[in-house]
Amino acid sequence: MVDDVSTQVIVSATAGPLSAAAADEVRALAERAASADGVAPLSEQPLLWLTEPEAPVIHLRAEQPDGLVGYAQLDVGSQSSVRAELVVDPSHRRAGVGRALLARAQAEAASVRDRELRVWAHGDLPPARAFADDAGMAVVRELLQMRLDLTARPAVEPVLPPGVTVRPFVPGRDEDAWRRVNSRAFAHHPEQGRMTSADLRAREAEDWFDPAGFLLAERDGHLLGSVWTKVHPPGEHGPDPVGEIYVVGVDPHAQGLGLGRALTALGLDHLAARGLSAAILYTEADNTVAVHTYERAGFVRAGADVMFGSDTKSSRRGVTMGA
Repeated sequence: MVDDVSTQVIVSATAGPLSAAAADEVRALAERAASADGVAPLSEQPLLWLTEPEAPVIHLRAEQPDGLVGYAQLDVGSQSSVRAELVVDPSHRRAGVGRALLARAQAEAASVRDRELRVWAHGDLPPARAFADDAGMAVVRELLQMRLDLTARPAVEPVLPPGVTVRPFVPGRDEDAWRRVNSRAFAHHPEQGRMTSADLRAREAEDWFDPAGFLLAERDGHLLGSVWTKVHPPGEHGPDPVGEIYVVGVDPHAQGLGLGRALTALGLDHLAARGLSAAILYTEADNTVAVHTYERAGFVRAGADVMFGSDTKSSRRGVTMGA
């Protein structure tokens, strides 16, 4: 979106959790934008952080006399940069709202140890590219969405390493062990490696959470890795429900055994057994090994999210795969 006409916009910042009413306003705004653009403007984590007391975020609200017209969330928990997601009401675009939010976000980022601001744009839409170009920002990271037709997937028997067994996640018992392995598997990942106990609890409280689709691989009672699946309702990724290989993580000490490949296959088997016809996953565009592996498994590129920053250098690691 490119803002051409200036108008009075008041942008306020909140460091703590939003009230339930304010969070509902943001969700409604995001739904209006998703309906207009065909892609959700805010990803899962910012939506979970709207009311989370422990979230390392700053909320920016852009308001005009008729109410909330824009919102941005700044993730200030990273040591390297401040990451933002931004949305403007479709009926208030090209009126200075986006520019006002971006300017305030840049000022807030500069106040956090003078860190660089980086902004996600979901769907890689041409208006977002134009908006970033107008602001002098370039693509520094690209996250691919890849999709698989589960109905055409050949039957493959997953091969687990010797002595490894797989069982479902048990809520209330497995959280600490899973977080320890997840932190090691994604030690250098800018988002996944930072998942806290509160983040995990928030996901367990979501309607989509199903421990039967959260599989843990163990040997001699020690957790080696896991595959976590998710099912998106109709409308999020097309008219039908769609499964997702949400996270695959393998402890570094267990890598090289083929466990990640076996866990991915088990996750896809679970989604297919639920009667789903398609599955998606996300991976970094520059992780060519992972991209080629998924393509050989039948996945095709279906979309992309891009991150804009002031330079073209970025530390990029895989998002979905920690194997």
